[in-house]
Amino acid sequence: MNQKVSFFSSYKKDLLAGLIVFLIALPLCLGIAQASGAPLFAGIVAGIVGGLVIGALSGSALSVVGPAAGLTAIVLVAINDLGAFDIFLCAVMVAGAVQLVLGFLKAGSIANYFPNSVIEGMLAGIGLTIILKQLPEAVGYEPPNNANMMDADDGFQWTDITGALEHIQPGAAVIALVGLAILVLWTTKPFQKLKLIPSGLLVVVLGVLVNELFKMNGSALALDTTHLVNLPIATSASEFVNQFTLPDFAGFTNPKVWQTGAVIAIVASIETLLCIEATDKLDPLKRYTPTNRELKAQGIGNMVSGLLGGLPVTSVIVRSSANINAGARTKLSTIVHGTLLLICVAAIPATLNLIPKAALAAILIFTGYRLCNPSVFKHMWKEGGLTQFIPFVVTAVAVVSLDLLKGVAIGMCISIFYILRQNMRIAYYFQRSSFTSGELIKLNLAQEVSFLNKASIKQTLENLPKNSSVIIDASNTEYIDFDVLDLIRDFDENQAPTKNIKMSLVGFKNTYKVSSSNSEKQLVSGFVETGEVPKRTSGSFQNLIKQLTEQNDL
Repeated sequence: MNQKVSFFSSYKKDLLAGLIVFLIALPLCLGIAQASGAPLFAGIVAGIVGGLVIGALSGSALSVVGPAAGLTAIVLVAINDLGAFDIFLCAVMVAGAVQLVLGFLKAGSIANYFPNSVIEGMLAGIGLTIILKQLPEAVGYEPPNNANMMDADDGFQWTDITGALEHIQPGAAVIALVGLAILVLWTTKPFQKLKLIPSGLLVVVLGVLVNELFKMNGSALALDTTHLVNLPIATSASEFVNQFTLPDFAGFTNPKVWQTGAVIAIVASIETLLCIEATDKLDPLKRYTPTNRELKAQGIGNMVSGLLGGLPVTSVIVRSSANINAGARTKLSTIVHGTLLLICVAAIPATLNLIPKAALAAILIFTGYRLCNPSVFKHMWKEGGLTQFIPFVVTAVAVVSLDLLKGVAIGMCISIFYILRQNMRIAYYFQRSSFTSGELIKLNLAQEVSFLNKASIKQTLENLPKNSSVIIDASNTEYIDFDVLDLIRDFDENQAPTKNIKMSLVGFKNTYKVSSSNSEKQLVSGFVETGEVPKRTSGSFQNLIKQLTEQNDL
C-alpha cells in the first residue's frame, strides 16, 4: 500500500540526496554524451530536463531520470545515419511524442508482467556491473574508449579490469579507499551519531581536499585533469546559452527520423519501466509508481530535451539507487539534482572540475555492493527455490555480461520456461477409489488448464480402465483451453461409451456447453456393496498415469 509523504516532509534528507545524485550524474551525463558522439553539453541538458521537467511530472518518488548508457549505441548510429546532431534532435522529439501516446494507450501495464525473480536479478546484475565498471576509475585507469564512467545498463568489458590492474594510479586508489572506508564506517553502530553528516558528501569533499593536498606538496600522487570531472566552461552568459543546440525542424520530413524516434521510444520505454519497477522495490516506504503517468512524463521530457538540444532520457537505476541510498524520501531530491546541474554548470564549472572521479567511483561501488549483497542471493535461494533462484542468477549474469535489456529478456525466457514447466506438472489431482465390483476415478482439474496440459490429459483418458466410473471436476478451474475442452467432450460423447466408462463432467462453466453431470452417488450405486470400504489412492496426474499404464501392461 502506498504511503503518502508530504513534498517537503523530509526536505533536509532530499536536499542532501539531490546533491549526491547531482555529483554522480554530472560525470555520467558527460561520459554518455561523449560515447554517443554528441556534444558534451547535450548530456548535461538531458540531465537538467530529467531532473526538472520529468521530476516535476513523474509519479515516482525516488526515480532519477537522465541520459542512459543503454541508448548510446542507438544514438551513435542514428547521428551518423541522419548526418547531423540537430536533425537527430527531431528523432528525440518524435520518441517523446510516441511515449506520450503510449502513456495514453495505457501501455505502462506491461511492467506488471515482470517476474520478481527477474527484477531482483536485474538489480543484482546492475550492482555487480557498477562495481566492475567503477573499479578502473577507483584506481585511476582511463580505458581507451573513455566510456568507463557510464551507467551500468550496457554491460562491461573484462579488458577494462585487466587494464586497470596494470595501470593503477596510487593517488586515485588512496582517494577511493578512503571514500569506501567512510561509507562502510557510516553504516556501523559506533558512527551512528555522525549520521547527520551525509557520508556521500563527505567522501566528495575529502576527495577534493586530499587531491589538493597532494598538489600543494608536489606529490606524485596528485591527480591530473584526466582523473577529475571534466565540465565544459563557458566564459560568458552568451557563450553558455550558445551551448544549447536547437533542432533542424526540416528533419521531420525525413522518414529515417520517424523510424529512429520509434526505436528510441520503444527501447527507452522498456528501460524506464524496468527501472521504475526496480526502484519501487528499493523504496523503503514501498510506494508504487503509476506507470502510464511515467510514460507520459517521459514523453514530455524527451520532447523538451530534443527541443533544447539534449540526448534522449530514461529512468536510470544507478542514479535512482544512489538517490535511495543517500536517504531521499520524495521527488524533491531529483528536482534538486536537476536544479544543481543547471546552476552549477552555469556558475561554478571550474569548482566542479576539482572533484576526483575516484571519489565518485567509491560512492557508486558502495551503491553497487548494496544492490548485489550476498544476503540477496541467500534470500532468493532459501525463499524461492530453484524456480526463482535460477531465473534470478541467469538474469544477473546476463545483465553483467551483456546489457540490461538483453539480460532481462534472457531472464524472462528462463522464468517463462519454469512457469510453463510448473503449469505442465499440475494438470489435475486425482482421487481413485477401488471397490470389489468396480472403481471410481475423480479428476480435479487445476485452476488453469492450458494447451500444455493436453498431452497429459489425453494420456490419462486413453488409459482409463474399461467399465470404470470417472468424474472430471472443473469446480475450481478458471480457464480451460479450447483444445483440452474439445478433447474431454469427444471422449465423453464417443470413446467412453465404447469402453463402457460412465462419465460425469461437473463444475464446468455454462459457456463450455458440457451436459454430463451425474452425481458421484449415481455413478457408484451399481457396484458398491453396503458398508464396503474401498482402497483409495490420490496424488498428482503423474502418479495416476503411472498406475493406469502399469495396470494396462498386466
